[in-house]
Amino acid sequence: MSEFHVRAVSEGEQRACLDLLSEALHGKPASDEAWAKMAPTWPAAGKFAAFDDHDTPVGIASSFDTELTVPGGQKLVTAAVDGVAVRADWTRRGILTAMMAVQLEDFAARGVPLAALHASEGVIYGRFGYGAATFCKGVSVERPRARVRDGVGRDGVVRLVTPAEAVERVPALYDRFEGTRPGFLARPAQWWPGFFDRLVTGNDGYRVAVHSGPDGDDGYVVYQTIDVRDRQAPERGAILDIRELDAATPRAWAGLWRFLLSVDLVSAVTGRARPVDEPIAELLTDPRAVNTVEVMDDLWLRLVDVLAALRARTYGTAEPVVLEVLDKQLPDNNGRYVVGSGGVERTTAGADLRLDVATLSSLYLGHGLFADLALSGRVEVLDESAVDRADTLFHTARAPWCGTFF
Repeated sequence: MSEFHVRAVSEGEQRACLDLLSEALHGKPASDEAWAKMAPTWPAAGKFAAFDDHDTPVGIASSFDTELTVPGGQKLVTAAVDGVAVRADWTRRGILTAMMAVQLEDFAARGVPLAALHASEGVIYGRFGYGAATFCKGVSVERPRARVRDGVGRDGVVRLVTPAEAVERVPALYDRFEGTRPGFLARPAQWWPGFFDRLVTGNDGYRVAVHSGPDGDDGYVVYQTIDVRDRQAPERGAILDIRELDAATPRAWAGLWRFLLSVDLVSAVTGRARPVDEPIAELLTDPRAVNTVEVMDDLWLRLVDVLAALRARTYGTAEPVVLEVLDKQLPDNNGRYVVGSGGVERTTAGADLRLDVATLSSLYLGHGLFADLALSGRVEVLDESAVDRADTLFHTARAPWCGTFF
């Protein structure tokens, strides 16, 4: 079998790479009409592919640059990895490893401090330095039992908008939410037509509702209803499934939930990717109407420039801790870092804790505990007292959450 080589994708090669990605995800190649809509959102920039001897793409690793909110509110340039695949007849030959190496080297050369992705499989990306950094929960609210507490969520008005109005209004509305949580991902201009616009203008029946408060529009929800009636239960209501819900204020958030739980002929309101600390049950007179059906990893993060990333976030109040970081792919990150509430520096002092870059990436946004990862062997403890200090330094008051799909 012929060898492969990895290089940047050139203009004119994007469609073949997208077809490769679709095939690997068990989809169909884009029609001419579909490609005409997709082309502006899928530029050659940010894409590397593996090519065979005939210059046919057999693997793709794609990304686009955006910004991620880190603890303390600063926004860091982040490479969002949004399409990685290898053609089925070329797997198990080192193509993925080669593409990920070239991609990481590109991020480092361009000075991009973070990379992020949503992992299709949980066992793939840890070996490239990525760690699960945000989690989300799936919820199901029994609508007949769910009664929102009196006076809550009545401070504004919720209105349904047309798909055209949603395409026009929601991007500016989304910008109001940035910085509210660590892990929140900005959506660059090219994201909207490729993801949101296709969703709300498509044929899957998605609806968009906007909340308006004293200062104007301040929240929105995208949802669809799914008919679950059958011959045995013809009276069963539909399921109202939330695709995304974002609000700039607690009042807008409560108002949107009140609206969703007031829709008639609905048996349950569900949402798959909600923040793990979203207090839906506290809204209701019967908190048992809310069921958490799953908790899953969401955004996987990779510290490309460890020093720049550590310096960008804020820390709790505790004595400093010295972390020794191991990075096989980007050895410039190898070394020791003293982390404290006053800042971060490289150091030659002895290490308190030793961990690889994937583990540090998991902990970076405030999810999880050094203590738990020490128990599982992912953090090597050289000074027992450092574990509590590290947890105090890295902890965040709100659970990190990504809030977007790509």
